[in-house]
Parts: sequence; C-alpha cells; structure tokens
Amino acid sequence: MLLHHAGGTLVAKTTLQDVAREAGVSLATVDRVLNGRTGVHVRTIERVQAAIERLNYQPDRLASRLARGRDYRFEIVLPTGANEFMRMLEAEFRSTADRYVQERVRLAVTHVDVFDGEALAAALERLPADIDGVAVVALDHPAVSEAVNGIVERGVPVVTLVSDLPGTKRAHFVGIDNYAAGRTAATLLGRFLGHRSGKVGLIAGSLSLRDHIERQYGFEQVIAREYPDLMLLPLREGRDDDAQVHDVGRALLAEHGDLVGIYNVGAGTPGIVAALEESGRAREIVFIAHELTPFNRRHLVRGTIDAILNQDPGHMARSAARTLLALREAVPIVPGQERIRIDIFVRDNVP
Repeated sequence: MLLHHAGGTLVAKTTLQDVAREAGVSLATVDRVLNGRTGVHVRTIERVQAAIERLNYQPDRLASRLARGRDYRFEIVLPTGANEFMRMLEAEFRSTADRYVQERVRLAVTHVDVFDGEALAAALERLPADIDGVAVVALDHPAVSEAVNGIVERGVPVVTLVSDLPGTKRAHFVGIDNYAAGRTAATLLGRFLGHRSGKVGLIAGSLSLRDHIERQYGFEQVIAREYPDLMLLPLREGRDDDAQVHDVGRALLAEHGDLVGIYNVGAGTPGIVAALEESGRAREIVFIAHELTPFNRRHLVRGTIDAILNQDPGHMARSAARTLLALREAVPIVPGQERIRIDIFVRDNVP
C-alpha cells in the first residue's frame, strides 16, 4: 500500500499487490481480470472483484498502460468508397488518434466494402490477434455476426458504429436511435408538405444495414398513421453510391409526376440533388436527407434539401475511443456522455 499527499495529508493508496493479497491470487491473475482476458475461472473473477470493492481500489490507468510495456491498439473498420460522411468520420478518428497517443492508445483505420458481408467478415477475421478492441460499421449478415462473436470470444471488445448488430456479443453501439430518426424524418416531411397529397419515394443504401432498415420502419410507421394522403412507394436501394442514387432518383422523378417527397435513408445525397435540379422540380418536392456534410450543407442553404438529420462524427469518434478504452480497462461507461444525439438542421439554423 502506497502513501500519497491529498491536501497536505498522507493517504493510503491501494495497489494491485494489495488486491492480489486480499483475493489470494497472483498479480498476473488480477491483471487478467482487470483487462477482461479469458482463462480465469468465474469464482476467481468474483473473488478479485470483491477484493477490489472492499479495498476501494482505483487503478492508475496510465501507469497500468506503461507497465504493460506496449500501447493499446484499437482497429476502426470503415467503408470504402466516396461516402462523404464516412470520410468525415475517418478524419475525426485520425484527429482522436493524435490526441490519444499520449494516453498510450493507438487507433488504426481499416477500409472494407461493408456492403459485401463475406468481404467484411474476412477482414474482421484477418485482424491481428493481439489487438485490444474493434469498432466497426457493421452489415447485418450471418458471416459478419459470426466474425464479431469470434473476436469477442477471444477476449477483445467490439463496438458497432452507425449501424448496429444487437443480436451479437458486441459490447456497445455508437450511433443515433435510427428508428427515432426515421420517425422524425416522416414528421418533418409531413409537416413541410402540409395538406398536399401525392407519392413519397424512399432511397436506402442497403436493407442489409440495420440503421437503414430501422430508419425505413420508423418513417413508414409515422407516414401510414399520421399522413394517409401520402402514398409511400417501394424502397429503392443505391448502395450509398452517388451515381447509383442519381439513377434511382432520376427514375423516381420520371415515373411519378405526382411525386411530392423524397427521404434518403442513407448516403448518396449528391445523386438525388443532381436528379432534382435536372428535373426542374427541386422547389416543389420536399427532400429530407441525413448528415451535415459540406455538400449537404450547401444544398440545404440553397433550398434543394429541406431538412437534414445529423449525427456528429466528432462525438462518435471520441465516444468509440472512450468506450473501447473503458471496456478494455473494465471501468464504467457513462451513458449520458456517450449518447449520440439526433440533430435537426434547416437552412435557418445551419452552423
């Protein structure tokens, strides 16, 4: 037990050796329990945790990292492609990584085609065996779920980003309530349209992405209940690709002269903007999109986009890093701090 000064008074500070002695186990066993590693009997874990509570042990986490002899290594798995929001999220992770170097934590970014379940699963399975945590934009695919569970079973915490996999052993989800986002989009579109009737188009990246499914479900529920004069068209997929989404948007406009609204569930908004402006109907069709990217911001101000639902990529990157570190060091996650809000922007309040 060490002594340190607190307001001029010497105060006893509990050490790992004290915990090991109290629990009747080795120092290595205490370290395994604190770091969530496998291979420790459940009763031993309970004994160590009880000793920690009795002694009110507060670990010096930076000192513990120094004692490990190497930094924590977290892998961030993001989509390939030109998705502007994902590029913003990557930039925020790189900025977060710069700040965490002094904390003995390193973040590395890996790019994968997240629309290809087999490719994403293979990339997860190829991650180094000695990593300390993974954050991944996940596809709802059996092979991806199996890969995530395999990583967790090795004692490595996994958090999902943007799109969740709640049926897996992942530890935490970093993202907005996507069901609520879809409901909010429907309310905004219905209010903007007032008493107009007509058809509404939905465009998603993929219905294998849970965030897109949840947004679609929330949107459809509110439109069906609150706005019976609006007819929802079957959802069309564009893989969050600007060119593909442009083709989808152009087809919607050509096929439905009575189209009054569009909700883009995912990315690819530049494609819809181009289709609307080419048609000359941009001012008569209410368009709700996601994410306040530089492009979306510009066209929100111009009036082609009527409202944007946003999730802050900086908050998400910092939250994912804090959460992985908390999971790795077995300290509580602060729910209020890690809750990602749904921001609503119109042209009058855009930052």
